[in-house]
Amino acid sequence: MPFKIIRNDITKVKADAIVNTVNPYGFIGRGVETAIYNAAGSKELLEERRKLGNLYPGDVGITPAFNLDAKYIIHVSGPVWKDGRSNELSILRQCYDKALHMAVENNCKSIAFPLLATGTYRFPEEIGVAIAVEAFTEFLKDYEIEIFLVVFGSDAVRVSGTLVDKVTEFIDDDYVAAANATEYLPVDEDYYAYEDDEEYLGYKDPPYQNLNVRKPEVGEAQHDYSHSSLNVPDFLRKRKLEDVSESLEDLLKKIYTESFGKHLQQLINKKGLKNSEVYATANISKQYFSKLLKGNVKPSKEKVLALAVGLRLNIDETVDFLRIAGYALSPISQTDKVVEYFIKNKDYNVIKIDIVLFDFGLEPLSS
Repeated sequence: MPFKIIRNDITKVKADAIVNTVNPYGFIGRGVETAIYNAAGSKELLEERRKLGNLYPGDVGITPAFNLDAKYIIHVSGPVWKDGRSNELSILRQCYDKALHMAVENNCKSIAFPLLATGTYRFPEEIGVAIAVEAFTEFLKDYEIEIFLVVFGSDAVRVSGTLVDKVTEFIDDDYVAAANATEYLPVDEDYYAYEDDEEYLGYKDPPYQNLNVRKPEVGEAQHDYSHSSLNVPDFLRKRKLEDVSESLEDLLKKIYTESFGKHLQQLINKKGLKNSEVYATANISKQYFSKLLKGNVKPSKEKVLALAVGLRLNIDETVDFLRIAGYALSPISQTDKVVEYFIKNKDYNVIKIDIVLFDFGLEPLSS
C-alpha cells in the first residue's frame, strides 16, 4: 500500500528516508528532533546538519542517517501556528512537498514522516492532517513511493483531532438503531430445528396440525411420518450447506472475473476520472489497480470500499458497487459506518479515512 499510518518511535522505523523537523538555526531542538539526533549519533549528525546552514520555514535539507535504519534524514523547517492567516498552511504544504520530492530525487522507495508542526509548533491536528493527506494524495498520483505517517505516543493520542469526534457523533446517532436491525425474518424454533445428521429439515415434534396429519393414538398402527412421505414444502427443506457455499463461491468468482474489472473501468470513465486519481485517492498501488482492471485478483471488502471512495460514489452507488464484488454494508460494522460518514459528507480520501480508523483502533482499509 502506498500510505500507512503506524504507531512507533520514528527512530526505529525502517525506511529509506526519515523526516526530521528541525530548529532553523542548526541547534538540536526538542521532541522528535532530540530523539533522532540521539539515535543517529548526535555529534556526526549535528556536524552534517550545520553544513546545511540556516533552514527557514519551508526549507528542507538532506544528510546521511548514520546509525538509523535508513539511508537519509530529510530535515524540514516547519511553520509556527499563529492564527492561520500568516501563510502557515502553504508553508507546511511546502515542507511535505519538498521532502517528498527530495526523497524521490535521492532514489528513495520509502519515507517516514512525523505529523509535522502539530506538536511544539502548535498546528491544530485536524488542519495538520488535512495538509498532510492532500500532499500525500497528490504526490502518489505521479510517483510510486511508500509513505509512513508515524505516531509516537500512547493509544490515547488522537491524530485526526476534532474530526474523530464528528465521526463518533455520526456513529452514535445511527449505530444503535442499525445494530438492532435484522437481516432475516425471525425463526420459530419450536416449529422446526436443524439436525446436523440429516439432509433435510428435522422436526423436534412433527407439526401435525400444520400439515393436516392426525397424530396416532397409543397402540394404533404407526404411519410413516418421514420427511419423504410428508408433503413438506420445499422452502422448509434443509439444503446441504456445503453445496450452497460452493455454488455461491463459484457464482461470486464468475461475477467478479466477468464483471468487476470492466465495471470498475466503466465507472471511472462515467465519472470522468483518471485511473491515477482513483488509485491514489483509494490508497491502492498502481500495480494492484492494474491487476484489478484485468480481473487477476479478487478484492477484499476493504479494497472495494476504498475504490468506492476513490470513485466518489454516493452511498447508493456504493451499495451497488459492493454487491457486484459479492459484499454488502453491515449495519453493525464500525468500519462501514466510518466509511459511510465520509461518503455522505462527500469527503473522498482513503488516507484520511485510514487515519480516523486508526484513531478508533480499527484496521485501515489499506491493510
